[in-house]
Amino acid sequence: MNELRPQALHPRFLPSFLRDTSQSKLAYILKAWLLTLLPSLALAFAVSALFGQEKGPEFGQPGLVLFLLLVAFAPIVETLIMVLPLLLLNRLFGPQPAIIVSSLGWAVAHSSQVPVWGLIVWWPFLIFSTILLVWRERGLAKGMLIVMAVHALQNAVPALLLLADNPS
Repeated sequence: MNELRPQALHPRFLPSFLRDTSQSKLAYILKAWLLTLLPSLALAFAVSALFGQEKGPEFGQPGLVLFLLLVAFAPIVETLIMVLPLLLLNRLFGPQPAIIVSSLGWAVAHSSQVPVWGLIVWWPFLIFSTILLVWRERGLAKGMLIVMAVHALQNAVPALLLLADNPS
């Protein structure tokens, strides 16, 4: 198995706090959320400027149900789906290739609903994948829960906007 060395664990352009599991989990989650949210908002604006305002995915659920699907259900399910392929990629190729391939795979998967969506979601999944591999050293369940929390916060912003747009 590839030994995880903290300095080699994540792509060099990511901040070092991502590999620090000694900090408060709450502080880690909030910092990681800002690291997913702010660049993905910038990517969303850039994609919108380049490709125009594309209609978002049709979720088919109104109001609170949609909010719960996006903020609770999706982070849990997507984290569960992410774990095995990411751990396998890490075992075969090491952490950096595993993290990058995982994020690109999630970009492709999300592009199946809205083609340009993948240009935005690759970034949060790069962070989620990094978090999982870093925190796995403190326990896989702990890593998964932290990813789920950051993912839930990431999804809360668009979910709140959708809820405000269609509260019923």
